[in-house]
Parts: sequence; C-alpha cells; structure tokens
Amino acid sequence: MDDRNLMENMLLLEKGVCDLMMHGAIESSCPDVHQTFSSALTSSLNMQSQIYGQMKSRGWYTADSVEQQKRQEVKMKFQG
Repeated sequence: MDDRNLMENMLLLEKGVCDLMMHGAIESSCPDVHQTFSSALTSSLNMQSQIYGQMKSRGWYTADSVEQQKRQEVKMKFQG
C-alpha cells in the first residue's frame, strides 16, 4: 500500500468520523453532550481539511473547475 492509498483511506475514515459526530450533535438531548459532539465535529472537519489539502498539494485529489454560468444556474435553482 502506497502513501496515496493510505491518505485516501484516512480521508474516507475521517469523513465517516465527521458523519458520526454530526449525528451525535444532532441527536444529543443534553447541552453538555451536544457541545462535546460539536467540538469533536469541528476537530474532525479540521483534520479532514488538512488531509484533503495534503492530497491536493500532491496532485492526488483534484477538483474540477466549474464555469461561472454553471455556478449561477445552481445558485438560482436553490434560491427558488
């Protein structure tokens, strides 16, 4: 297993952790528990962003550019 595969796995795992923390925060019935999940979610999102940034800097994760017209179409679609 090479570095790229390891980082892809790390990114997928971190996305899963973010999902769990988000649901924990949504479903919590106690303010202290909600705050704990919210803090953990923020940390997980930061970690996910760092992993993505490292992958992007190595050319392992590319995002396609979107034309301004396409962005405007999507924006209009969701504005109602």
